Amino acid sequence: MMARVTVRLLLAKDSHTILSQAVRQMIPYAASHNALITSMPQVYAYSTQTRSLNNKAKESVNLGPHIQENLKKFREGSHENVSVPEELQHFRKSTEEGVKGNGPEEEKPPMGAVALPHPIWSEEELHSVHVTHRNPEGIVDKIAYMGVKFTRGCYDFVSGYSRGRQDEKMWVSRLCFLETVAGVPGMVAAMVRHLTSLRKMRRDHGWIHTLLEEAENERMHLMVMLQLKQPSLFFRLGVMVTQGVFVSGFSVAYMLSPRLCHRFVGYLEEEAVITYTKLLKEIDSGAMQHWNTLPGPDVAISYWKLRPGAAMKDVILAIRADEAHHRVVNHTLSSLKDDDYNPYKPGQ
Repeated sequence: MMARVTVRLLLAKDSHTILSQAVRQMIPYAASHNALITSMPQVYAYSTQTRSLNNKAKESVNLGPHIQENLKKFREGSHENVSVPEELQHFRKSTEEGVKGNGPEEEKPPMGAVALPHPIWSEEELHSVHVTHRNPEGIVDKIAYMGVKFTRGCYDFVSGYSRGRQDEKMWVSRLCFLETVAGVPGMVAAMVRHLTSLRKMRRDHGWIHTLLEEAENERMHLMVMLQLKQPSLFFRLGVMVTQGVFVSGFSVAYMLSPRLCHRFVGYLEEEAVITYTKLLKEIDSGAMQHWNTLPGPDVAISYWKLRPGAAMKDVILAIRADEAHHRVVNHTLSSLKDDDYNPYKPGQ
C-alpha cells in the first residue's frame, strides 16, 4: 500500500497535489486509526492555504502594476487589453522620435572629435621639423630605400610634379592620392600582428595600438584634403586600383619581413616630410601664398586642437609634424625584433 502511495506522490506536479493525493489515498487505510482520520482535514486545509499564499507570492514578485492589471484582465477574458510587442519599449523601431541614436544632425560630434590618441603639437614643435635621412645599412634597408625612390619617381612624373606644375589643383590632388596610400601600411601591419597574436596565442608587446593610430592619422590627413577637393570618378578608380595592389603586396611583404616594411614606410615618410616642406615654401613665397589666409577646415581644427581661425598653413604644419613622427616611429620599429616591446605609449 505505501509503495503505491509513494509512486503516485512522485508523479504529482506540486505540493498541493501531493498533499491532496496523500489525503485521498491514506484515509481508506486509516479507518482504524481515529487520530490520523482526525488530522487529515487539517492537513488538507493547510495544503490549500499554502497554495493560495504561493500563488499570491508569485504574482507579487517582480510584477509591476501594469503587468498585474494585464494578468487580471487576461483571467477575466479581456484578451484585447494585453500588451502587444509593438507597444513595448524594446520593440520600438529606431525611426521613432526620441529613440537614442537618432537625434538631430547638429547633435552629432564633428569629424575628428572622436579619434584614437594622437600627438597634439605645440607651436615650437610645429616649426622645429627638419628634413632628415637615415642612411641604408644592409640589403634590407637598400631594397626599401630604392623601392621608395622608384615609386616616388614614377608618381612625380605621372602627376606632373617633376615637370614644374605647382598650382593648387596639383597640390590638392597629389596630397589626396598620397594619403590614400599612406593610410594602408599601419592598418595592414596592425591586422597582421593582430591575427598573428590570435593564431599563436601570445601577446603583441604593444605594437598594434601604435600602428592603428598611424593608420587613422593618415586617414585624417585625407579627410582634411577632401574638404578642398571633390574627387572625380577617374580619380576614385585610380585609388581603388592602387589600393587593391598595394594592400595585397604589402600584406604579403609584411608577413615575410616586417623589418623591410617598416623601413620602407620610414623612407616613405622621409619623402612626405620633403613634400610638405616644399609646400610650406610655396605657401611662404610661391604659388600657394593664399593658404596663409585660407581658413583651415573645421575637421583639422578639431582634430589637432588648433587655435580658432587657424589657416591652411597651420594645418600643413601639423600634417608635416605627423609625418616626421611616423618617420621616427617606423625607423625605430624596423630596428626592433618582432617580440621587443613597443617604446611608444598610446598617443605618443
